[in-house]
Amino acid sequence: MNMHAVLVDGEQSLVWTEVPDPVPKPGELLVDVHAAALNRADLLQRAGNYPPPPGWPEWMGLEVAGIVAEAPADSRWRAGDKVCALLGGGGYAERVAVPADMTLPVPEGLSMIEAAAIPEAFATSYLNLSIEGGMKAGDTVLIQAGASGLGIAAIQLVKALGGKVMTTVSTEQKADFVRSLGADIVVNRTVDDLGKAMEEHPVDIALDCISGRELGQCIEKMAIGGRWIVIATLGGAMTEINMNTFFRRGIQLIGSTLRSRSLEMKAEILAALERTLWPSFSCGAIKPVIYKTLPITQAEEAHAILQRRENIGKVVLTVNG
Repeated sequence: MNMHAVLVDGEQSLVWTEVPDPVPKPGELLVDVHAAALNRADLLQRAGNYPPPPGWPEWMGLEVAGIVAEAPADSRWRAGDKVCALLGGGGYAERVAVPADMTLPVPEGLSMIEAAAIPEAFATSYLNLSIEGGMKAGDTVLIQAGASGLGIAAIQLVKALGGKVMTTVSTEQKADFVRSLGADIVVNRTVDDLGKAMEEHPVDIALDCISGRELGQCIEKMAIGGRWIVIATLGGAMTEINMNTFFRRGIQLIGSTLRSRSLEMKAEILAALERTLWPSFSCGAIKPVIYKTLPITQAEEAHAILQRRENIGKVVLTVNG
């Protein structure tokens, strides 16, 4: 049997194309995809700069929600269950095969579109803040790009765990938005000085997708024993660090990506998310923020929204009804 998936052609255009149906391996579910959320990593993959890990489909898509079509007899899942899933790739399609441990139940009361927007951003936030950063209640956490999909998840996670949030944005509209999520200190990078804000409010943990030249100056202003976690370099890959300040203050600089982690570690992260955050999703204390929903045949238009950086919240593609 065949299905359709979004492939990248020779001109880097996105084409809804017939491909072979996925064949689940032992321990995998077959999921009929109803919604697939976009991530900035998809743009990198489309450009040929972020290949999927071995064993995953060549097409994009790191998170989906859908209905289980087939499940192993010994798993917690049954055909007909509503799930969301974290993928190494392959979400821009009608169906996907996914290890049973990479799936979670759709939280009570959430739509497929909302559930598709949870796995990547919240798993990345939890990995970096709770595991890499060792965040505890009372910590001050800097979240770069607070109005991004990841930023929205990270702000809500920090607040749920009892922390204080400093975050950066690029417009006043985004500043108002992140305050509505609970951000305590908002730095508008077009008019405010992040270094000055950090001098007034030393941060214990930084979750940084920007990096760039300022990183070296800002890391020196962290609280003693601070952890600066770099997950991307959207603002540039080069900086200078004064190593005297760095080692005397006991600061840690940590590089981290979710996609390269083992399936076992991803499964641990997802299980922890379900334990700690699913009740908050169900009661509305934490909300996935959706900017726009488009049918998957309009993936090109959806990518353009990310390219223009116009979205506050997730862009989600709908599939199978």
